[in-house]
Amino acid sequence: MKDKFIETFRKQVTRRGSEKLLEWLESTDFFTAPASTRFHAAYEGGLVEHSLNVYEVLIAKHFDVDKDDLESFTIVSLLHDICKAGFYITEYRNKKNEYGEWEKVPYYTVDDKFPYGHGEKSVFLIERFMKLKFEEAVAIRWHMGGFDDSARAGSFAIANAYEKYPLAVKLHLADLEATYLHENRSEG
Repeated sequence: MKDKFIETFRKQVTRRGSEKLLEWLESTDFFTAPASTRFHAAYEGGLVEHSLNVYEVLIAKHFDVDKDDLESFTIVSLLHDICKAGFYITEYRNKKNEYGEWEKVPYYTVDDKFPYGHGEKSVFLIERFMKLKFEEAVAIRWHMGGFDDSARAGSFAIANAYEKYPLAVKLHLADLEATYLHENRSEG
C-alpha cells in the first residue's frame, strides 16, 4: 500500500513542496497507522489503505476528465486524513480468549498531541509544506460532513462550503463510501 500511495502521489502531484511533504509523511507512522480505533480499517496500515480507497472512489465516481483537476483530486483524497499521523498509540487490555482465559491484547487509542481539530489539522499540516487551493483546503476541512464537531454544533459553514465547492461534497461522499462500503468495519 505504501508503494502504491507514493507512486500515485509522485505521478500526480507536482506542486512545489510535495516532495518535502512526502518525506515528512515517511518520517511519521502514516503508512503503518490504523485509520481509526474501531470504526474502520482499525489495523496496521489501515490509514494508507483508507486514503487509497478514498482516492479510488473519488476518481472512479466523481472525476470528470473535462472539468476536474487530477492533481487537486489526488491531493484531497490521499491527504485528507494526514491529521491521523502520530495520532494513535497501542495500549493493552484484558480479554478472554477462546478458552475463557484472560490475556492481554493490544488495541488502538487516541493520543492527540496537537488537538487542532480534524480536517483543519490536515489542512494545517499540508500547508507546512505546500500551498493548497481554496477548494482543496475547504474540501479537506469539511470532509467529515455531519460527523464534524462544528457541523454537529450547528455551524452553517459546512453548508456554505458544499454550496461553493463541489469538490468538498465529492470528497465527503468518497470518504463515506470508502469507509462504509469498502473497508473492514472491525479490528484486524
